[in-house]
Amino acid sequence: MTLFRIKGPTNSPGLSLSHRTKGLLITLCGVLAITPDGLLLRLVSADDWTILFWRGVLTAVAITVVLALVYKRHLPQHFVAIGINGLWLAVLFAAGAVCFVMAVSLTKVANVLFIVSSTPVWAAIIAKMFLGESVSVRTWLAIVITMIGLTVIAYGSIDHRTGSILGDTMALLAALSTAATLTLARRSRAHSMVPAMAVAGIMYAGVALAWSPTLIVDTDDIVWLALMGLVSVPLGFSLLTLGPRYLPAPEVSLLLVLEAVLGPLLVWFILNEHPGPYAICGGAIVLTTLLILNVSSLRESRQAFSPN
Repeated sequence: MTLFRIKGPTNSPGLSLSHRTKGLLITLCGVLAITPDGLLLRLVSADDWTILFWRGVLTAVAITVVLALVYKRHLPQHFVAIGINGLWLAVLFAAGAVCFVMAVSLTKVANVLFIVSSTPVWAAIIAKMFLGESVSVRTWLAIVITMIGLTVIAYGSIDHRTGSILGDTMALLAALSTAATLTLARRSRAHSMVPAMAVAGIMYAGVALAWSPTLIVDTDDIVWLALMGLVSVPLGFSLLTLGPRYLPAPEVSLLLVLEAVLGPLLVWFILNEHPGPYAICGGAIVLTTLLILNVSSLRESRQAFSPN
């Protein structure tokens, strides 16, 4: 049982090395691109709504420009093709983006990334509820252990003030939104959902516009916002959307764990923001559980496609 079962070229027994290599490179580049996101949010001094506005606008512009270069005059057709499911996906992704930015401003980056890394277990639950997909006993066990890890992180925020319980809650909502987005994307895999990411950017930029006290940012912030909105977010999420087309789901999940490891280390190294013992302990529980579950799932998938 894999947490994300996305049908495509990777489900064929004749998967070529070129497809696997392409999937690995695409997904790894996506993870590396999105990893500095938490650090960039920390470096911007503007308020959350101003950040969200420019993050959304720049992301939408970057994705639309790239799609226009690829599809040229057929660009409108690809936006129309996302349909109602694509619009719902955009709404969910926009909600997750708002929660993520708010979470980073309220609690430690390590708390946020460790909690968001639990997205696969929430995706399994949502897929069970709305798509009727089966969940193995092993996955249910992983879900229970992951909940223990998240409880440890929350305990550190509540009882020892190593974070913010409100920030942790926003991070959890971001994980739930992302899980719902992945589930809907899997249901709509006949069409590319990359255009929906641009629509999502416009959506949460519009919400932010109504709440932002000003759209003016400091000169220093322009660089970080540009890196975030034009490079990290659009490149990272676009590549992560494409990765599962070429790579088995367990391998995608394994690579995604890298962000939860590298992100906090990057913030710790550059800004000296120590995660704290409870975040480290709870995060280790979550990441180790996901690592073991996905390694075992990966072995099963390879054995299923191996010649007798």
